[in-house]
Amino acid sequence: MTSPSTHKFHPSSLREYDIRGIIGETLGADDAYAIGRGFGTLIARDGGTAVATGFDGRTSSPMLEDALVRGLNDAGINAVSVGMGPTPMLYYAESVLNQVQGGIMITGSHNPANYNGFKMVFQGRPFFGADILGLGSMASQGDWDDGTGTLERIDIIDEYVERLLKNFTGGAYKVGWDCGNGAAGPVVEKLTGLLTERGAGEHHLLYTDVDGSFPNHHPDPTEEKNLADLKALVAEKGLDFGVAFDGDGDRIGAIDGEGRVIWGDQLLQIYAEDVLKSVPGATVIADVKASQALYDRIAKLGGKPLMWKTGHSLIKSKMKETGSPLAGEMSGHVFFKHDYYGFDDAPYAAIRLIQAATNIGKSVTQLRSDMVEMINTPEMRFQVDESRKFAVIDEVLERLSASGAEVNNTDGARVNTEDGWWLLRASNTQDVLVARAEAKSHDGLDRLMAQIDEQLALSGLERGEQAGH
Repeated sequence: MTSPSTHKFHPSSLREYDIRGIIGETLGADDAYAIGRGFGTLIARDGGTAVATGFDGRTSSPMLEDALVRGLNDAGINAVSVGMGPTPMLYYAESVLNQVQGGIMITGSHNPANYNGFKMVFQGRPFFGADILGLGSMASQGDWDDGTGTLERIDIIDEYVERLLKNFTGGAYKVGWDCGNGAAGPVVEKLTGLLTERGAGEHHLLYTDVDGSFPNHHPDPTEEKNLADLKALVAEKGLDFGVAFDGDGDRIGAIDGEGRVIWGDQLLQIYAEDVLKSVPGATVIADVKASQALYDRIAKLGGKPLMWKTGHSLIKSKMKETGSPLAGEMSGHVFFKHDYYGFDDAPYAAIRLIQAATNIGKSVTQLRSDMVEMINTPEMRFQVDESRKFAVIDEVLERLSASGAEVNNTDGARVNTEDGWWLLRASNTQDVLVARAEAKSHDGLDRLMAQIDEQLALSGLERGEQAGH
């Protein structure tokens, strides 16, 4: 196959945090080649020589990896492939393999089976935003280095699984694990096998076979309907709690022994209690969609709560800047720098949930019951024209500022009132606005929703059709 001298990406595929598209429509082998060639060129110009690659269980992933490796090699960069596995296994390889200076994961995450994409790490830092747009302009100009690189395939899964259990002293809980036929399956099989061998509890597994068509349910644990099988398992076997993973294993979902969902910001309350015992007074970061109950809880535990922008790359960057040992998002990305590397790793987060319950001395069900109950909406998403989405938020902020409202504008508009708070922000990855509200009472929630609707109406929009992911 001849190597192209330039390349144009589909305009929709270069996103804020990653590159993503529909196979055969907006993403294909040519794009993978151009990503490898451009990223490889940047690594070479930075003095690097090798990049780790990995891929999830989607049927299109091996084809994309072949093209990606060819691109890296043609830029003079060696590829070290860790093969099929979850995104955090690739992040782990990038962190521990001395011979690599970056990493690229091929994954469609929690998107439908016909999607795929790329997540990148450059010299240990997230590669996003302007970096990704830069790959686009390099490709269109053919601004690529030439060279010859090699491909080495290594098996890192056992070493990665051992690392997940390093320093683990957790108790013997009965746990359900739903891998959703995603890429975390083989890791979870090995992980729970070791736990069982060591007498650390009883483990019941669902859907560990990797199948890119996701025959049992969609691999997105933040949607409650996708947790139905896990709830049934926990009820049937009388388990202490259950955990679930998204398609590429970087986001966790959880339910307690009564089948109640433990949302991302509630999990963070549990993790914060454990981590702050070891690192008193530390900064704990959460995104703007998280419950006020979380920020209050972090403060009560003696930590410094920090509200930051939504997006795994943005949160990782903020953790580096503040030295925070723990961060998380509503979407189930949890980042442990405490005793780990600071990247989002759902199998590790599952292990830390067992460890946290053990250290705190309460069951996961009790920890969930102890939480302050707030009444909140799910994340509401609605379509808006791409050219309007940020403009609408600016208009809302301007009107709120003029009215003297109490607003946090870290990422969109988060407005505090006596009833609670509401949020309106623009998605960085889709042509949607995202709204959320949380109150102490149902009447209060109605009042908050009315304020959201009023602001949308003033900008000529209504909270109409819910957009999908």
